[in-house]
Amino acid sequence: MVDKDILQQKILFMENTLKKLEKTAALSHEEFKASFHFADSVKYNLQVIIEAMIDIASHIVARERWGIPAASGDYIKLLMEHGVFGKEQGLRFIQMIRFRNRIVHLYQEVDDGRVYQILQEDLGDIRSFIKGITEKYLT
Repeated sequence: MVDKDILQQKILFMENTLKKLEKTAALSHEEFKASFHFADSVKYNLQVIIEAMIDIASHIVARERWGIPAASGDYIKLLMEHGVFGKEQGLRFIQMIRFRNRIVHLYQEVDDGRVYQILQEDLGDIRSFIKGITEKYLT
């Protein structure tokens, strides 16, 4: 059985981090490009919010005894297989994990323009993850 307190703490962290990202998303592209601090901050906040997603997914998989995944994206695949997320949602989350891997391991290749695009277009995926976990495990 999942530990609701752990999930709630991680969800609260994600919500607080998402608020930071949304504030930065209000910047115009020119304002965003004017200071490296914005891109660096967004990269860090995306990294840790995706880490929280992975932590939540791994907690659920472990507690439900759904297997031992070989990679972070496999946790999401298991959540998809067990009906926590649909295929389209799950694939978006796997893309997020790949981006997080890029930030961590291929940091020199991360394009700040792509970071701004994610900030403008993809924060809804984080909200979708939070909503799915909350509906399935916290209500």
